[in-house]
Amino acid sequence: MGSRDFVRRTQQMLHDRGLSIRAASRAMSYDPAYLTRVLAGKQAPSQTLAGALDRFLRADGELVSLLAAAPSAPESALATTLRISDVRGAELARAIRETSQRLVTLDNEGGGMPIATTAAHAFKVIHTRLKNGDYATAYERDIRAAAAELAEVAGWALFDAEQHDAAERYNEAALHLARASGDRSMELLILQNIAMVAEWRGHFRTALATADGALTRRLSPRVRAMFLAREAQGRFGTGDAAGGAQALNRAKTLLDDGVRDDEPAWAWWVTHQELDGQHGFALWAAGRHREAAPHLQRALQPTGSATVGYRSISAARLLGSLLHTGAWPEAEELAIGLHSTASETASTRTRNLLSKTVRKSLPTAPPNTAHALEHLGTLVNNDPLALD
Repeated sequence: MGSRDFVRRTQQMLHDRGLSIRAASRAMSYDPAYLTRVLAGKQAPSQTLAGALDRFLRADGELVSLLAAAPSAPESALATTLRISDVRGAELARAIRETSQRLVTLDNEGGGMPIATTAAHAFKVIHTRLKNGDYATAYERDIRAAAAELAEVAGWALFDAEQHDAAERYNEAALHLARASGDRSMELLILQNIAMVAEWRGHFRTALATADGALTRRLSPRVRAMFLAREAQGRFGTGDAAGGAQALNRAKTLLDDGVRDDEPAWAWWVTHQELDGQHGFALWAAGRHREAAPHLQRALQPTGSATVGYRSISAARLLGSLLHTGAWPEAEELAIGLHSTASETASTRTRNLLSKTVRKSLPTAPPNTAHALEHLGTLVNNDPLALD
């Protein structure tokens, strides 16, 4: 019994009642992208969601009981990762997917958990098995598709850990596997990751070419919005700020039309909040801090839908923009607010950016703001494995 049983039973109940995910989400006032992700096994369901579904589907407590029997995420992540070494055939594909799903859940818990090493190790196990032919060939296509997803998770985690060379290697491996298995949906997510890493490394024309190539395809609204955001970053990076703003506005318009039932399950994170973060990042990177701040503030607003573990990067950028424009009271308030989460933030990108922001701003900040920044810097630079 556990979350998989909860997901299967919920899917069955929706099917039996002729209900789509979108219809159920609307009736319960939930984000359809969040519910899609939960029912695809990509996001851990909450007890609150289980209760809402139970009431909506009149399950008489069955769904709540199924979720209550689920193991904790960390235990399940370790157990599933170990299983990829000793199963074959359909069970191997299933074990790989479960490993990916648990790792994604951990990555989005609170401020995120450091999954890069675990994800990379898990994929290396599968990579070796594929190279040695240690699998049931009748299930080769499904196993390779599942392996592509796991390599994509590892590539993202390595990027967030600022291990960019390794991220590029895992992204390329993921892309090869996705294409070999015919998984076009996963191929698109991997291409967006490749463009993202290229942008981060300053290779904006490469990123722009990757995004533009994807945009020639037939894409769902969320996926098109995702690549328009990548195009925008590439255009801002190459000096075409007007073109970047136009691409982001087109992306936001696509999301205004609502969420379709046929969107890929992985596209749950492509939201207005994400696009505001992207817009703020582009302006922040261009040094247009006063314009960036409102976008970054909106990216941090709670929406009631599922959030990503890496959203703290927007808080770090907002802090930099406030400090750069001399908005001292707002910067001090934000810095104090970050004190409670800074030492638990797993994202290396976020920790490094916060540390750099503090060092750069301390000499010019007024006393109260400087005190808040100094304490934030201490928390960010503490050993993340230390125990109080």
